[in-house]
Amino acid sequence: MEWHELRDEVRDIWSENAAFWDEKMGEAGNDFFQWLVAPSAERLLELQPGWTVLEIACGNGIFSRRMAAQGVNVVATDVSDAMIEIAKSRPVSGSGNVTYHVIDAADYEALLALGEGRFDAAVCNMAIMDMPVIDPLFAALGKLLKPGGRFVFTLMHPCFNSAGLTRVTEETDEGGVLRTIHSVKVNQYHTPVTHVGLAIVGQPKPQHYFHRSLSDLLGRCFRAGFALNGLEEPVFPATDDPEKARAWAKFSEIPPVLAARLCWMATAEH
Repeated sequence: MEWHELRDEVRDIWSENAAFWDEKMGEAGNDFFQWLVAPSAERLLELQPGWTVLEIACGNGIFSRRMAAQGVNVVATDVSDAMIEIAKSRPVSGSGNVTYHVIDAADYEALLALGEGRFDAAVCNMAIMDMPVIDPLFAALGKLLKPGGRFVFTLMHPCFNSAGLTRVTEETDEGGVLRTIHSVKVNQYHTPVTHVGLAIVGQPKPQHYFHRSLSDLLGRCFRAGFALNGLEEPVFPATDDPEKARAWAKFSEIPPVLAARLCWMATAEH
C-alpha cells in the first residue's frame, strides 16, 4: 500500500518543523541518534576515506557532517527546503565535504540526475517510516550505486516501535520482593497503516508515520535487486534512573530501532 496523496503534506510538515527539530537535535543529535542510530549505521556502512556516499533524508545534516569528518564526500538530500537551508548553515569539519540538494526521495528521475554508478554507498537514517512512497527510491539506488555498493537504513523497529504498540510497566510480587517489569504490547503489525504522531514532544506539527511490516519493507528491497547482508537491533543500556521511568532505557531488552545493510545484486532482470 502506498499513500501518494500525502507526499506534499509530509514535505510541508517537515518544513514547518525544521527549526524546532534543529534546535532539539543540535550538532550532536539526541540520545537515539548518539546511542543507537549513528553507531549502528557506521558499523554497517564500514565507511572508507575518499568514498562518495549518498544520504537520503539528511534532515539538518548531522550524519552527513559526521561522515565528512571521516574523510567521506557526501551528497545529502532532503524533501524539505527548510531542512536543507539549516544543514547548509552548519560548518563541515574534516577532509570530506558535503553538498546538499532538495529532492523528494520518491522522485526517481531527480535521484538519477545525481549520477548513475557514482556512489560507493547510500544511507537513510530514521526516515523510511516517514515516507509515503518508497519503491522509486529503492529502484533508483540500484542505478546510483557502484557494483557491490551498499545501502544502509535505520528506522523505528516495525515490530517493537510502531503504531500498534503500547509500552507497559507492571509491578509483581515475587516471594515478597517487588519487581518492576517493562514490556511492550503489540496489537497491530501485519497490515500497512499510517498514523499521525510526535517525534519530539512540542514540535509545531505532528507528522505522518507509515508502518510497513518487515516482510513488506524488505520484500520491496529484494524485488528492487538488493540482498540483505547485515542487520542490527540496538538497545539502550539499562538504567535505574527514576527520572527515566518511561524512557526506552527502561526497556533494555526491546530494540526501538532496526538497522539494515543491503547489497546491490545486479542481475539481468534489474
